[in-house]
Amino acid sequence: MESVVINVLGLAAIVLTVWWFWLAPKGSRQPAAGVAEALQILVKDGVYEPDRIRIAAGKATVLKFRREDASPCAEWVLFPDLEISAQLAVDQVTEVQLPAADAGEYPFHCQMQMYRGTLIVE
Repeated sequence: MESVVINVLGLAAIVLTVWWFWLAPKGSRQPAAGVAEALQILVKDGVYEPDRIRIAAGKATVLKFRREDASPCAEWVLFPDLEISAQLAVDQVTEVQLPAADAGEYPFHCQMQMYRGTLIVE
């Protein structure tokens, strides 16, 4: 009987972990921020804030990431479709240079894809 309880608790912990990191809504899920607001992205408490950033198509852009989360997962930000990555220092602003891009949506995330966001180019 004791092993059944332990197994049920272990399964519940696994389900909660999967939900927390991959399925739960992150942050406030506000509408996409405009370019002026999105120049600085806060990396804190498992989310990028804002997590939806709108920029102009065909124009190079600089995003400033401020990492306040010491978690190892928050150490890198990756833009796989743009082939860009940057290492983020704790309590510092890191500038990420984005080249001019075609209109579309480009996901960005940490190396484990627990922190997630979307770059909207229009």
